[in-house]
Amino acid sequence: MAKGRKNGLYEGVSEELSALMRRGWADTERHGLEPGEQAPYAARRRAALSALFPGERLVVPSGNLTYRSNDDAHPFRPYSGYVHLTGDRARDGALVLEPRADGGHDAYCYQLPRDSREDDEFWLGYTAELWTGRRPSLAESGAVLGLPCRDVRTAADDLAAGSGVPTRIVRGVDPAFEAAVTTDEERDEELEEALSGLRLVKDAWEIGELRKAVDSTVRGFTDCVAELSRAVASSERWIEGTFFRRARLEGNSVGYGSICAAGEHATIMHWTDNDGPVRPGDLLLLDAGVETRTLYTADVTRTLPISGTFTAVQRRVYDAVYEAQEAGMAAVRPGAPYRAFHEAAQRSLTARLVAWGFVEGPVDRAYALGLQRRFTMAGTGHMLGLDVHDCARARTEEYVDGVLAPGMVLTVEPGLYFQPDDLTVPEEWRGIGVRIEDDLLVTEDGHENLSAGLPRSADEVEAWMARVAG
Repeated sequence: MAKGRKNGLYEGVSEELSALMRRGWADTERHGLEPGEQAPYAARRRAALSALFPGERLVVPSGNLTYRSNDDAHPFRPYSGYVHLTGDRARDGALVLEPRADGGHDAYCYQLPRDSREDDEFWLGYTAELWTGRRPSLAESGAVLGLPCRDVRTAADDLAAGSGVPTRIVRGVDPAFEAAVTTDEERDEELEEALSGLRLVKDAWEIGELRKAVDSTVRGFTDCVAELSRAVASSERWIEGTFFRRARLEGNSVGYGSICAAGEHATIMHWTDNDGPVRPGDLLLLDAGVETRTLYTADVTRTLPISGTFTAVQRRVYDAVYEAQEAGMAAVRPGAPYRAFHEAAQRSLTARLVAWGFVEGPVDRAYALGLQRRFTMAGTGHMLGLDVHDCARARTEEYVDGVLAPGMVLTVEPGLYFQPDDLTVPEEWRGIGVRIEDDLLVTEDGHENLSAGLPRSADEVEAWMARVAG
């Protein structure tokens, strides 16, 4: 019988209650399920991974719940490499690629099975479906994923039985799986690099999901503009809640903590407290993205004049960032060095800063020394996909030192941030932060701006706000 909670109100379970709970349940097994639309794409991704590691067993865990306190867990988000290779969102499981003699692999998933109604686990245990909801059976999961599924409770013994097989595992995801195998840390890191590298170029299905994420995000930004007057009467939290509502309505959630930064908070790169005032005359920097139900996320930023029109100084900063983004986006095309868009945008901003007298020129010298970084802070973009900063563990020579290829999706997001206590700039510039960010798909002949549904230039932003806010 399951162990009871400490300080629970019930002292135990009578035999009569236990017997009552175990009987009278209908058979709810689902039959005739077809593979999900992602299944053939996931199979091709597994084949690509298999080809990289012939003769080796690969273990890619999904991850476990993280508890906020006591019985209250944070929302579960599986390890992205597991999602990419399976299309599955289950917790406490793993994908295993078992090597065959021909150099290929047999793939199967470990998962939690449904709770048996023949003991009390289904209503008292850790998995407790009556508390957390029905899980698919192993047969159901196998049908949808196109993969054999096994009971995760046998995983440790199964993996130990094959202890002579060279094995790699993704570390830091599931301690129980790590304890069940003997691996080498350096070789495991190579597996994680490969999993990130496989996500650099998106397949057609993934691009479709990213389009959904961006389209929902565009609607979320429009919602926020429509409710901007209510935020003025409340706080940044109103903006955060407005966007979150759209994300939950059309997707799984937000893809990362929304940045709803008004006034001088816009100069803080990762402002997520979102508890400040929204004042007419200030700017609102909104950086947010909807995560689809399949866990692909958008990442878009717009900087909006809360009063509906930019002041003269705000527009000067905004126009400089817009020009830098134009320069960066123009550099996004197949065959171009990945760094080209960053360098183009940063050079543009450096030239403006030199012209304004905030950085000592000439421009080439200032850029070579990185002097613009006092005001630009971060890099100009990153890969996008299952993670907001996707493919982060990929090999450097394939990512930042690599070249762009059709199917890659990345952000272009230059910004200027004049801190409220920066005495090197005139007072009227202090506390102004501007970032413009869009999600670009590299195509065969250039790029497509997936987030083009949102206006970018200052004039377009003002007209859009007037139209939406009414």
